[in-house]
This record gives sequence, structure tokens and C-alpha cells, in this order.
Amino acid sequence: MNLKICFFSVVMMCAAGAFAQGAAPAAPAPTAAPATAKVSFVEPKDGATVGTPFHVKLGLEGMKVCVANKETTDQKCGHHHILVDGKPVAAGQVIPNDSTHLHYGKEQTEADLTLAPGKHTLVLQFADFAHRSFGEKMSAQITVTVK
Repeated sequence: MNLKICFFSVVMMCAAGAFAQGAAPAAPAPTAAPATAKVSFVEPKDGATVGTPFHVKLGLEGMKVCVANKETTDQKCGHHHILVDGKPVAAGQVIPNDSTHLHYGKEQTEADLTLAPGKHTLVLQFADFAHRSFGEKMSAQITVTVK
């Protein structure tokens, strides 16, 4: 019994010390998107042959586009990402920021893409202000051939 009390005390002191030093609990993952919410590629259409650069229009229903990196409690707010030759990002996971994970955190709903010639899969992924994915439900996928 004394060992349990001692262990509990040590754990509580460590937790209190970390909190006192400014460590805060991790921000919660985004809640599930509304059942009617969805994203889509307005253009180009799936299977399209495009030049380079080519224009994309990003669609959204049931939620709203908001600026990234500006904390909000609005759970229906987020921004678009296009994943080039990738797969949807699991709910709650932060979308990487690299050459194949394109971020549109300034409320963009259109963009011009320059890709190498060939066949490419594009995934539109919606995420919250902190770039945490709303999951596969809030993604759409098309394939384009760049000439």
C-alpha cells in the first residue's frame, strides 16, 4: 500500500512540475465533420488530361474555409490541402508541409499546380486551423494526366 501511495505522489509531483513549467496538454484533435460535409474537386474532373501549370478549383459543403494557424473554437472551420500522389491523412494527424503536401491556409479555394508530365493522383484533404486532418471522410481523390 505504501509503495502505491509513494508512486502516485511521484507521478503527481512530476505532472505538477511539468504543468508549472509551462507544459500544456496537447490540443485536442478536431471533432468529426458534420455528416453532410464534404470536399470535392470542382475542376479538373477525374481522368482529365491537363497542361502545366493547370488550374484547380476546390469545393466544400457543410463547413467553411478559414485561415490556418489562427486558433478558433469553430469546429466547422478549416482549410484545404492537396496531396500529390499521396493518400488521405488519418483524422487528427497533422498534415506534413513538403513538396507533395500543398497547404492552402489563406482561405484559398483555387490554385495553379505545376506537375511533371505523367499520371498523378491528387487528394484534396480538409484540416483544422492547426493542420490536423478531418480524416478520409473530408477528402476527395482524382487522377489527372499531365502532358
